[in-house]
Amino acid sequence: MFYRPEDGHGLPHNPFNAIVTPRPIGWISSTGSQGDNLAPYSFFNAVAYVPPQVMFSSTGAKDSLANIRETGVFAVNIVGADMLIAMSKTSAPLPRGTDEFAAAEVDKAACTTIACARVADAPATLECVLTQIIDLKGQNNFLILGEVTGIHLRDDCVVDGRFDPSRYRPLARMGYRDYAIVDTVFEHLRPGET
Repeated sequence: MFYRPEDGHGLPHNPFNAIVTPRPIGWISSTGSQGDNLAPYSFFNAVAYVPPQVMFSSTGAKDSLANIRETGVFAVNIVGADMLIAMSKTSAPLPRGTDEFAAAEVDKAACTTIACARVADAPATLECVLTQIIDLKGQNNFLILGEVTGIHLRDDCVVDGRFDPSRYRPLARMGYRDYAIVDTVFEHLRPGET
């Protein structure tokens, strides 16, 4: 099968999200004049090491985007398998100004380098300062870039000096309504590495 996106795919469901998988979930916390916000984004990833930088994209001018435009900061909370239900609850279309932390019964903690709440028991949280918002092609598509200014690692996830994903089993977004849990981690050296 081949199709051009502009012509449509002819399938009952769009396969694009199912092709680019698995995708990490950035559980983005932000704050603004109407309070704290917490929402999951599956178009999320790290984009640079030095300085460390991340990106996520928003389809629609959502509360997270409005808060980040207002304050210039946000936090990326990493999602473990045991957080699926709470993470899903924060994706509900709640009225602006609703605190998703409270609505989903997610404990919050203060960030250290930015004025923003974070998920208290997240395996890791990246505190970020906004560097750029880019309007993407299409209606209401936005790319948000941030520099990581602080990193929280949950103590039980640090083993022998390494951050160990097997301790929290990362939750990943697949296509359609599907998710995956990373249960197997293995090491493989690239050519020239020792």
